[in-house]
Amino acid sequence: MKYINRYVIAVFLISFCIACGGSKQDKDSVEANNITQNEILEGKNLIAKSDCMGCHKEDGKLVGPSYLEIANYYEANEKNVEMLAVKIVKGGQGAWGSIPMAPHPTVSEQDAQKMTKYILSLKK
Repeated sequence: MKYINRYVIAVFLISFCIACGGSKQDKDSVEANNITQNEILEGKNLIAKSDCMGCHKEDGKLVGPSYLEIANYYEANEKNVEMLAVKIVKGGQGAWGSIPMAPHPTVSEQDAQKMTKYILSLKK
């Protein structure tokens, strides 16, 4: 029941969280990690069309960590891109606190990787 309530809250928040903010990206860092500008833009657009903004913001904690916190914690490499993409698809719990991240089984692993590459490109 408590997970259903969190889901309802997340859906409610989504209706109010439409915009996805811009960011500065370090081109050398992005290119060094084989993340293309096209993948970053695709990932940003995928996030904007998803329910992610119901729990995450780019630069501040909401229900889950901000994308900037995630980017500053994980190095932008293939291993982390794959691991985080799996968490987007299958969900997870414990890495950032006790509130679980809901699974997103309708998101393909390829799209989840693009979303992850966008998030990791935000590192400052």
